[in-house]
Amino acid sequence: MSTFFAVFRSEISRIFSLRPVFSVMVVAAAIYAVFYPQPYLNEALRKVPIAVVDQDRTQTSRELARLVDATPDVAVAQVLPDMPTAQHEVYSRSIFGILLIPRHFERDLLHGRSSPIALYADASYFLMYQRMNGAVTAVSRTLGTNFEIARLVGLGVDPPVAAAATDPMPFVAVPLFNPQGGYATYVLPAAFVLILQQTLLIGVGLLGTMPGAPTPSGGARRSFGDVAYESIATLAGKLLAYLVIQALIVSIYLIGLPYLYGIPRLGSVAIILAFAVPFTLAVGALGLVVAAIFRKPVAVQLVFAAIGLPFFFLAGFAWPAEAMPMVVQWFARLLPSTLAIDGLVNVAQLGASLSDVRSEFLGLWLLAATYAGIAVIVEFRNRRAVWDPAIS
Repeated sequence: MSTFFAVFRSEISRIFSLRPVFSVMVVAAAIYAVFYPQPYLNEALRKVPIAVVDQDRTQTSRELARLVDATPDVAVAQVLPDMPTAQHEVYSRSIFGILLIPRHFERDLLHGRSSPIALYADASYFLMYQRMNGAVTAVSRTLGTNFEIARLVGLGVDPPVAAAATDPMPFVAVPLFNPQGGYATYVLPAAFVLILQQTLLIGVGLLGTMPGAPTPSGGARRSFGDVAYESIATLAGKLLAYLVIQALIVSIYLIGLPYLYGIPRLGSVAIILAFAVPFTLAVGALGLVVAAIFRKPVAVQLVFAAIGLPFFFLAGFAWPAEAMPMVVQWFARLLPSTLAIDGLVNVAQLGASLSDVRSEFLGLWLLAATYAGIAVIVEFRNRRAVWDPAIS
């Protein structure tokens, strides 16, 4: 036990005494917690500016433009006389879409004929395009339905029958776990897990490669059992140190920040923290393996600077994991963040129990055991090389 506690105290001390490690594991985590959510504080994109080109200039066409402007997603910034003028405004980035209402729009509706409107939207910003398309589609369907009901009533059909005939299966969308339909509620819980992984992974990699890392010393020849015990005790002491340091950081990210930024949370604190334990251990053990592979602090920094964006996409929330090739999906499962994002989002935001996320929970423990086993083997070989140079 003396080795275990000595390594634990040494690792805690090195985290706070080594400036690069402290900067990554503590300072960077604090900075990300403050600044990363700021662009998403508005939750949902609102009032995307568009222009209306009204070639009909009737009461119905003006009503359509007014209804579109009344939606929370789109704002009619300009009413322009023709398409070339509207295109110029799009190119100057003052608007992001054009709603074209054709001639004879009202006449065709009154005669029961289709009168298609056109939306020219800038799809380079996908969220803006989605908002514009959704708002215009909803308004046009509603207005078209109202005209059809009025036409049928004018022909003598009872109003309830006319309403049922034009919209026999009304659709009402109720977002259960994202009531605002906001982007922050979708992206931040997953991004927080990825930030926790990256800061801990880089910090542990630096700890294992910077000068002052505990190394086995020479002396009396040790037995196989003694070397194995000391290797396991060393790994356990390091992992406990990382678990203690991350206890506060993980609690802030998974419990405090969602509360601060109004992200819905249905799961209990105990289940969230219980799920975070194997995630932290798996990341810490993976960091020790990374340190054994690269062996130099600058290599750790350069490698993780390069693979940070691939980790983001492999996590499966920027692009659906089901749409990735199977080989990529299996590789992503080797990263603790992939299983942790799936499990923690279900636990925290959807209120799932541990039994509901059993596969992710057990998968994280399996990753923790696998990476810890590799780290023990590396530590064992280093110690055997010191006490028995013949094997080096």
